[in-house]
Amino acid sequence: MPELPEVEVVRRGLERWVSGRTVDSVMVLHPRAVRRHPAGAADFAARLTGRTLGTARRRGKYLWIPLDDAADTGDGGEALLAHLGMSGQMLVQPKDAPDETHLRIRVSFADAAGTELRFVDQRTFGGLALESTAADGVPASVGHIALDPMDGAFDDAAFHTALRRRRSEVKRALLDQSLISGVGNIYADEALWRARLHYRRPTGTMTAPLTARLLAEVRTVMGAALTAGGTSFDSLYVNVNGESGYFDRSLAAYGREGLPCGRCATPIRRAAFMNRSSYYCPRCQRAPR
Repeated sequence: MPELPEVEVVRRGLERWVSGRTVDSVMVLHPRAVRRHPAGAADFAARLTGRTLGTARRRGKYLWIPLDDAADTGDGGEALLAHLGMSGQMLVQPKDAPDETHLRIRVSFADAAGTELRFVDQRTFGGLALESTAADGVPASVGHIALDPMDGAFDDAAFHTALRRRRSEVKRALLDQSLISGVGNIYADEALWRARLHYRRPTGTMTAPLTARLLAEVRTVMGAALTAGGTSFDSLYVNVNGESGYFDRSLAAYGREGLPCGRCATPIRRAAFMNRSSYYCPRCQRAPR
């Protein structure tokens, strides 16, 4: 599933290629792609047609495009909310480009740019929907999601206090989107390896310096992933131009079971955790007693 860096790469592409454009027509090719829009495909297409797309926004892994720039006035409004799911792609393609095998929604624009927005989703876990926004421009279904560590308003001290109160394990806390958003399995493992913290370390043992170190490494690894265009293990994650990211070449822990740790050469281990896998160095990241 795309994590913060991958979603931010897509957001930047949408900001560049569709912001300010007016929708001319909408074609829904698969009903599951709008299942989160309760009124159905016809209503979705009718309400989006004629609207102008604002500047794409993101909170953690959640992506949306304000409509008619209503959110920028502070009065709330509506937004086009995108759920990428496991394999959703927002592609900006030439109008005459062949249809993708798993094309689900086509959005055409009332200009001469010659490109259209396509939602492609092989596994159909994702989809698009129109949703009301609060005065701050955030869709209702996203309001409960915490800020992400790349957001300038993220409060490090408040995060440390909440982390200590969680009475959980540090990786479980990193994956809790109500505490900190945008950190998924890959970047949690990478940040913990860089911070030399075991994924099962109790949150109650995290001191302020340890939390600061962890947040610094979360930001470092996410910044590096953004520079590399995200992490692509297969063709399902691409940017709006259909290009894959290449941060997977820089991973130090995730997916490297049995390979030597880049610091101490101890073989990286994999362990089951929350129906996922955790990758760590048993020497650099000592297990809690």
